[in-house]
Amino acid sequence: MTDDDRVFKALADPTRRFLLDLLFARDGRTLTELESELAMTRFGVMKHLKVLEDADLVVTRRSGREKLHFLNPVPIRLIHDRWIDKYTERQVSALTELKYQLEEEA
Repeated sequence: MTDDDRVFKALADPTRRFLLDLLFARDGRTLTELESELAMTRFGVMKHLKVLEDADLVVTRRSGREKLHFLNPVPIRLIHDRWIDKYTERQVSALTELKYQLEEEA
Protein backbone atom coordinates (compact mmCIF):
# COMPACT_ATOMS: atom_id res chain seq x y z
CA MET A 1 0.00 0.00 0.00
CA THR A 2 1.41 3.41 -0.99
CA ASP A 3 1.55 6.49 1.23
CA ASP A 4 -1.22 8.08 -0.84
CA ASP A 5 -3.39 4.99 -0.35
CA ARG A 6 -2.91 5.16 3.42
CA VAL A 7 -3.87 8.84 3.48
CA PHE A 8 -6.94 8.31 1.30
CA LYS A 9 -7.98 5.34 3.46
CA ALA A 10 -7.57 7.39 6.63
CA LEU A 11 -9.51 10.35 5.22
CA ALA A 12 -12.33 8.14 3.92
CA ASP A 13 -13.82 7.68 7.39
CA PRO A 14 -15.88 10.50 8.98
CA THR A 15 -14.74 9.60 12.50
CA ARG A 16 -11.10 9.94 11.51
CA ARG A 17 -11.80 13.26 9.78
CA PHE A 18 -13.50 14.42 12.98
CA LEU A 19 -10.42 13.43 15.01
CA LEU A 20 -8.24 15.43 12.61
CA ASP A 21 -10.59 18.40 13.01
CA LEU A 22 -10.26 18.14 16.79
CA LEU A 23 -6.47 18.13 16.53
CA PHE A 24 -6.58 21.03 14.08
CA ALA A 25 -8.59 23.02 16.61
CA ARG A 26 -6.17 22.17 19.43
CA ASP A 27 -3.08 20.05 19.02
CA GLY A 28 -1.52 17.88 21.70
CA ARG A 29 -4.61 16.09 22.99
CA THR A 30 -4.59 12.90 25.01
CA LEU A 31 -6.59 9.80 24.14
CA THR A 32 -8.97 10.62 27.01
CA GLU A 33 -9.63 14.11 25.59
CA LEU A 34 -10.26 12.76 22.11
CA GLU A 35 -12.42 9.92 23.40
CA SER A 36 -14.62 12.37 25.34
CA GLU A 37 -15.66 13.99 22.03
CA LEU A 38 -16.88 10.74 20.47
CA ALA A 39 -19.67 8.31 21.25
CA MET A 40 -17.51 5.21 21.02
CA THR A 41 -15.28 3.08 23.18
CA ARG A 42 -11.71 3.94 24.04
CA PHE A 43 -10.61 0.92 22.00
CA GLY A 44 -12.56 2.21 18.97
CA VAL A 45 -10.87 5.61 19.18
CA MET A 46 -7.48 3.90 19.52
CA LYS A 47 -8.14 1.90 16.33
CA HIS A 48 -8.97 5.08 14.41
CA LEU A 49 -5.89 6.85 15.77
CA LYS A 50 -3.75 3.88 14.69
CA VAL A 51 -4.98 4.27 11.08
CA LEU A 52 -4.22 8.00 11.25
CA GLU A 53 -0.75 7.29 12.65
CA ASP A 54 -0.08 4.69 9.93
CA ALA A 55 -0.93 7.36 7.36
CA ASP A 56 1.41 9.77 9.18
CA LEU A 57 -1.50 12.19 9.68
CA VAL A 58 -1.11 12.00 13.46
CA VAL A 59 2.16 11.88 15.35
CA THR A 60 2.51 11.21 19.05
CA ARG A 61 4.82 12.29 21.81
CA ARG A 62 5.07 11.04 25.37
CA SER A 63 4.85 13.62 28.13
CA GLY A 64 5.32 11.80 31.41
CA ARG A 65 2.58 9.18 31.59
CA GLU A 66 0.51 10.81 28.86
CA LYS A 67 0.67 10.23 25.13
CA LEU A 68 -0.11 13.41 23.23
CA HIS A 69 -1.49 13.37 19.68
CA PHE A 70 -0.58 16.01 17.12
CA LEU A 71 -1.85 16.72 13.62
CA ASN A 72 0.68 16.34 10.82
CA PRO A 73 -0.73 18.29 7.84
CA VAL A 74 2.12 17.41 5.46
CA PRO A 75 0.52 14.25 3.94
CA ILE A 76 -2.70 16.18 3.26
CA ARG A 77 -0.70 18.91 1.54
CA LEU A 78 1.08 16.32 -0.59
CA ILE A 79 -2.29 14.85 -1.61
CA HIS A 80 -3.49 18.37 -2.43
CA ASP A 81 -0.43 19.10 -4.55
CA ARG A 82 -0.59 15.74 -6.34
CA TRP A 83 -4.32 15.22 -6.83
CA ILE A 84 -6.18 18.50 -6.38
CA ASP A 85 -3.95 21.38 -7.37
CA LYS A 86 -3.49 20.21 -10.95
CA TYR A 87 -7.26 20.35 -11.45
CA THR A 88 -7.49 23.93 -10.23
CA GLU A 89 -5.22 25.35 -12.90
CA ARG A 90 -6.30 28.50 -14.69
CA GLN A 91 -7.60 26.68 -17.77
CA VAL A 92 -9.87 24.42 -15.75
CA SER A 93 -11.11 27.37 -13.72
CA ALA A 94 -11.94 29.23 -16.94
CA LEU A 95 -13.90 26.24 -18.27
CA THR A 96 -15.81 25.92 -15.02
CA GLU A 97 -16.68 29.60 -15.09
CA LEU A 98 -17.85 29.30 -18.72
CA LYS A 99 -20.03 26.30 -17.77
CA TYR A 100 -21.74 28.28 -14.99
CA GLN A 101 -22.30 31.25 -17.30
CA LEU A 102 -23.87 29.05 -19.98
CA GLU A 103 -26.10 27.32 -17.44
CA GLU A 104 -27.34 30.69 -16.14
CA GLU A 105 -28.23 31.81 -19.66
CA ALA A 106 -30.15 28.61 -20.40
